[in-house]
Amino acid sequence: MRAVPKTAVLFLFLVVLAFVFVDRSVGGNKPPETETIAQWHIKWDTATNGEKMNVLEAMGLQVQESVDPPPDGKTGELVPLGNDSTKSGGKAARGKSAGTDDTDDGWTFVDGAQSVPSKPDGVRAAWIKFELPELGWTRAGLMIDKLYSQNYAVVLDGKVIQESRRSYLYEVNKVLLPLTPEDSFKSLYIRIETSGEKLGIESAIRVGDHHELLKQFMKQDLIDVVLGSAFIFFALMMLICSFFLKNTHFTNWLSLSLVILALGLMVITYSPFLYTFFGQWGDRLFLLFDISLLVFLPALTYFFETVFGSGKFSMIRLFRIFQISYSFLCILLTAINEFTAYQYEAAHYFITVLLLGVTMIIQFVLLVGYTIVFTWRGNKDAIIFTSGFAIFAAAAVTDLVLYYSHSQNYDLVLWKFGVVGFVVGLIAILGRSFARDRDKLISYSSELELYNNRLQRSEKMQIISELAASVAHEVRNPLQVTRGFLQLLGEKSDDKEKAYMKLALEELDRAANIITDFLTFAKPELEHVTVLQLCDELKHIEGILVPLANLQGGEIELEIPSNLYIRGNSAKLKQALINIVKNSIEALEEKGTIRIWAYEEFGEAIIHIKDNGIGMGPEELAKLGEPYYSNKTKGTGLGLMVTFRIIEVMQGKLQFRSEKGMGTEAIIRFPSVLEAKPELL
Repeated sequence: MRAVPKTAVLFLFLVVLAFVFVDRSVGGNKPPETETIAQWHIKWDTATNGEKMNVLEAMGLQVQESVDPPPDGKTGELVPLGNDSTKSGGKAARGKSAGTDDTDDGWTFVDGAQSVPSKPDGVRAAWIKFELPELGWTRAGLMIDKLYSQNYAVVLDGKVIQESRRSYLYEVNKVLLPLTPEDSFKSLYIRIETSGEKLGIESAIRVGDHHELLKQFMKQDLIDVVLGSAFIFFALMMLICSFFLKNTHFTNWLSLSLVILALGLMVITYSPFLYTFFGQWGDRLFLLFDISLLVFLPALTYFFETVFGSGKFSMIRLFRIFQISYSFLCILLTAINEFTAYQYEAAHYFITVLLLGVTMIIQFVLLVGYTIVFTWRGNKDAIIFTSGFAIFAAAAVTDLVLYYSHSQNYDLVLWKFGVVGFVVGLIAILGRSFARDRDKLISYSSELELYNNRLQRSEKMQIISELAASVAHEVRNPLQVTRGFLQLLGEKSDDKEKAYMKLALEELDRAANIITDFLTFAKPELEHVTVLQLCDELKHIEGILVPLANLQGGEIELEIPSNLYIRGNSAKLKQALINIVKNSIEALEEKGTIRIWAYEEFGEAIIHIKDNGIGMGPEELAKLGEPYYSNKTKGTGLGLMVTFRIIEVMQGKLQFRSEKGMGTEAIIRFPSVLEAKPELL
């Protein structure tokens, strides 16, 4: 989570804001103090405006040219709207049964609780009429939540009081009309026209206080704007940040930001909110929705590719290249179709609608198929992607089930919340990618620090080796000469002088041993490298050191399998391991134990030497193996330094673990050999 950008928090905050502060009563629940008109009549009209305009002009009706006057309820002919019998109170209309179909004059009864009536073939227009109830509000209003019509005009008292015309095919309208108490019991006519499939009013008509209805009208579908704006804002922040990223993160960051940006634009341009308040830009909103979809599809494939790879035979990469080319083709055809006044609409529809649907099906099958494969392999990113896509798919399928179960009288709303779940899943995948890279960076930094320490130690050891070889060579010969003369003098000395001579010889021997350690450290070449059986070598070391351990009040426990073999020099190996075991013996307190065990793991023979002695702190542990460092009174620090050097030459590794008061554990690793071979290597 630490790798997820801070803007993600703001994005989630805006999404929550959409659910919390947008009035959830909008879109179906009747607000207080309103009256519902649940029944009306509809009359299909096959005539065009041009056939009736001259009649309207001759009658001198106060209507705009684009609107036909409603036909008379009895004869079906055009009549002046000002002479409507309902103007005087509409008693005749009010006494009429609401469940009657006036098939003799063409008017059909409609129950608002039912679905929108099916439009007859060849019909592009219709009239809707209903009687207004008593308007007891000072500033009354009428609100229609959903009117399916490309163009509509509302006629009251022979005058058009509201009109909307669209040059693009978008059929969802929300209507809010201001009324007065004088309009009570009057008949209201709505002329509707469309080039699409649906024509009519869905759900009931509400009448109430204009101010209250206006608030509901403004809040309807506002959640789409808030949700889409949150997507867009978050995507823009990601796009800005992407320019500061390196190439390793730029591609998946950019592709995800394009996915979120396209989804945000699709949510907003799909909502009726913008078409209601910014209808003059409706054709551009339509175009923006199409472009957003054409950007979303290849961007999603590209993001999938950056996370999971190109797939077998590079299928994902090849399909992504096809999608980008196809999207550019669709945008080009749309531009050509716009500039040529839709002369190539048939080809445009086939390529950008029908073929697009097939492409989307192939894409989702491909991505879901690969996701299932990666999920089966235990890929956590694939599991997250599958979960997010499952949320989106479940929401979309639920929407479709409700849509068709309600005879297509249902708003598709759940898919938007499914998009939120899907986007959150994509963001989580990107966050995991950043977290992995951060962990790699930390790991690489640790390894770099380790290699740097090793390099410094190696350089230091190289300098000391050269110095040790020079000093040991120059000092060893004079020491041997001095020892020889002391031995000669000791033969001619009395007992008291012999005691002094013995002490001098012992100190010379100690100096010689130190020089030998220097030479071993300086030139640790291994002679006679053979395959060694660890069990035999460690048993030999145990035999040498058990008396020393007993003197310290300790014991040695050995547990070595007989099938462990390594390459090396027996004498050098014994020297190194004896140094380690001797240090453990010297660190023991009363009745201490030194446990030695070994095993094979991942092609390595691993030896553990563990004691329960006084232990060491972190500072002491860090200095082990450094020249001249020793925590013993008479120690020189050369023994452990030589041990490190021998193990290093034998391609091994030595590691110490220790805790003050708990003891120390040495772990030695050598490349293992499958079986012993008698010949020299």
